[in-house]
Parts: sequence; C-alpha cells; structure tokens
Amino acid sequence: MRFNDDEQIFIPQDSAVVPGRVQLISINNNMVPLEESKLRVMLEITGRDSSHDRPGLDLVAVLDVSGNMAGAKIAKAKTAMLFMIKKLSSIDRFSLVTFSGDAIRLCPLRQISENSRKELENLINGLKASGNTNITAGLQTGLKVINDRSLRRGRSVGIMLLSDGEQNTGGDAAQVPIGKVPVHTFGFGKNHQSKVLKAIADNSIEGTFSEVQNTANLSIAFSQCLAGLLTRVVEDLKLTITRCGDESKIQQVIAGSYPQSKNDTTGSRTVTFGSLYAKEVRKVIVDLLLSPAEQERGAGVLEISYSYRFQGKTFQAPPAILTVCRTRKSADQQERSEVKIEETRLLTASTIKEAREMADINELRNARYMLFESHISLEDADVESNPLVKMLKSEQQQLLQLMKSQKIYEKQGRPFALSSETSHDRQRFAARGDVESLRLFATPRMDKYLKQAKSFDEDPSKPLPSVDEDEKEELAANPLAPIAGAISFYLQLAMKSLQAIEKIIN
Repeated sequence: MRFNDDEQIFIPQDSAVVPGRVQLISINNNMVPLEESKLRVMLEITGRDSSHDRPGLDLVAVLDVSGNMAGAKIAKAKTAMLFMIKKLSSIDRFSLVTFSGDAIRLCPLRQISENSRKELENLINGLKASGNTNITAGLQTGLKVINDRSLRRGRSVGIMLLSDGEQNTGGDAAQVPIGKVPVHTFGFGKNHQSKVLKAIADNSIEGTFSEVQNTANLSIAFSQCLAGLLTRVVEDLKLTITRCGDESKIQQVIAGSYPQSKNDTTGSRTVTFGSLYAKEVRKVIVDLLLSPAEQERGAGVLEISYSYRFQGKTFQAPPAILTVCRTRKSADQQERSEVKIEETRLLTASTIKEAREMADINELRNARYMLFESHISLEDADVESNPLVKMLKSEQQQLLQLMKSQKIYEKQGRPFALSSETSHDRQRFAARGDVESLRLFATPRMDKYLKQAKSFDEDPSKPLPSVDEDEKEELAANPLAPIAGAISFYLQLAMKSLQAIEKIIN
C-alpha cells in the first residue's frame, strides 16, 4: 500500500531565492610569520533571525503505545502531542503513526485547520497502550509516510519518534536506512533502549537523540525539537573550503559528525550540514599549513563558499578569500578567545564520550576520574566565565551524579551521555538532564517554547499562542529581520568588488 493520500495544500507562486539567509564569518589570527606556519581558522555559520517565510512542514509523529507506556506515560505523551498540534499552522501537515507489536498509520498527512485540529486531538486523546515494542515497524511506517507523499516540492519534513522500552520484536531499528529524512528520537523513562534510539538519529544526517528520564519533561523536550523544525531558514546547507594554490594546505577539518567529502584534484573539502534553524550556529575548525613566504605581503590562504536550498531552489554564494598578513615581525600566536571556547567545547565533548565508553565496559571509577579531571580543568580555563563554558561544567556535574554506581549509570547515565554526544556532534539542542539549565545550542524560539510548554503542561486548557503569533511577535521586535540578511550580503559583495578594483589600481 502506498501512502500517497496526503492532503493537498495551495502552493503560492514561485519566488526568487533570497541571498543572505545565513551569515558566514571567519575567526583567526591575521598575522602569520614568513616561515612555514600552522594557522587555525574557525568558520561560523549562523541562520538568519527571521523565519516568517519558512516552508510548510510535513511532520510525522511515531509514538510507542506498547504496554510499558500505560498510565502516566501515555498521559504525558498525549499532552506533549496536543502541544505540537496546537503549534502547527495552516501551511503544515501532520500524520500520526503508533507502534506496539506492529505499526499503524492512524491518519494521512492532514493539513492543519480548525476542523482537522479537533479531529487530531480526538485521535490523540483516544490512544491506549498495550502489546510489545516494535520500533522498526514504527520507523519504517513513518518513513513511508514521508517518502510516498504526492505533494513534496518546496516542503520541509521531519519525524519525531518516541519510545520508552526495549525493542522486543521486529528486528533492529538501528539498521533501518533513513535516507535524507531528519529523524529525531526521544527515549522516555528509565527503560528505553538509548543506544538504538541514538543510532537511529545518527543514521539521519541532522537527527538528534533526546533522553527524557523525568516524564514531566516530555512536553518540553518535544517543544524544543518542534521549535527548530518550525524555524528552518535553509536546507541542504553545504560549506566548501579550498586551498589557495601553493599558499596553503588543508590538514584537518573538524565539523562534528557531519559528512565530509574531499576533492583531491582541487584540494577542497565539503561539509554537508542539512538544515539550519533561525539563529542556530555551526562552527567548523580548519587547520592549515602555510607555505614559507619570501617577503612581507598579504596572502590569500583559503577559499570559502557555501550553498543552500530553500523551498526547492538552490542558492550558491560566490567564493570569498581569507587573507592573512605574512610578516617578519614576531606574530602573536595566541588563539582568539572565540576559538579557545570552541576548543574547550570539543575537548569536553570528547571527554564525555571517552568516559561513557569506559563506563560501558564497567570501568566506572576511571570514567568518573576522567570527568572530574576535565571538570577541574574547566575551572582553571581562561574562558571559565563564558556562559557556554558554564553550561559545559553543569553538563559534566550532572553526568558525574549519574555515575555514582554502575546501576545508576546504565539506567540514567548512559542515555544522558549518548544524548550529550549527539548534541555536540550536531551542534544542535537535545534535551537531557535538567533541560531548563542545560541549554547548549538552544535557539531563541526554543527558549520561548520552553516557557509555553511548561505552562501548557500545567494547564492544557489555557490559550496557547499560535506559531503565526510567535512569528509576528519576533517580527515586531526586529522589523528589519526579513531583509537584513540580504542587505548585509549585498553590502559585503560590494565591498569585495571595491577591494578587487583597488588591487587592480595599485
């Protein structure tokens, strides 16, 4: 059976792809000695502020309704799902898939309207829990809903999958091919199979795994993921860096778990990120080896370009050249503070992964010692007062608490650590631990939805602002947001043209 019965939506006439939907800056030392030298460059890509013209979202919720979900868990899941339904708008579509021993698509992709919202709410309120846990069937059915759509052009997609137990039928969901569909997984309660859920998210180019030990936090965890999906500013974002002739050689590119491809002929590297949310940031570290120079001069050492897709159309930014000054003077080789902070984050993330791997083979004492030593080093770091570093310290403290014993680790510490890994690898928020204090990679819309989800969870009968009202409020606070990116892009382009003309004249 094909799931090509998705409800159709009127698609407005095509519009031109607007440049400046992302901002790219480079952070590095500008003075480099004449002799052969190493240079570390940090590239920072930020999604623009406004998402008022976002593409419509096709969202599929894949919900575990096995016997383990009975009682308070299914009740919390219903509340979280109702929050999602209320936040979607008329340009969005929603489908619900449930799984226990097998999977059932309860409805096709429905356009959100006053009538369909009521019908979906009734569907959600009628859910009951019983049976086994077949995560594979749920995931495959959710993917089929996305892949069989008849209306695809210019729309964004996402799957949110929730499970509270171990898969006990249907095969290994970690082996299911995902393709390009973003799949975000949520481990609910203390008995979920965190390794499988993380593997599913990892198989997706931009998916995340969130652990929700505290069942009261489910609405918050769902709201944070939804806030991202509703604020996509670009999709299929790719960053390409190329050496400049014989001036430089790319030694290493650090970009988390995002795929990298290499062109040996041109010496270029391309990192594929997937989508970027409003005000979300991706940081890439590039290590260069610069060839020796005979005299003082300005030297182009790296060519940088990027491309993205928006509503089915592709935008390719013209390449920019990163230039440094080669000098005989003793150059200050101290790293910029922004680079130091990113290096600290990468080191902390690596430590958490190593500690988790130790604990997995029952070396809990060594794992705790490693985390404790790392925590002490953060106390002594030059950037200790930075807000991000403070959150890194909180992250380590929370994980140390969850490693008090092997039993506590296996129930709570491992899921926390796995969620931490996927969050750092993707540079994207994933709920874990104290979600109100641990806000690594959270965007402004996520912070807003955190408050709304808490209020809704306390009283679902209270009025909830629509996503359109959220966007209007953000636009009122920053009226120039829709055009600021394009203006900045064209100004930078004009400056580059003037600099090129100046070089020719000189």
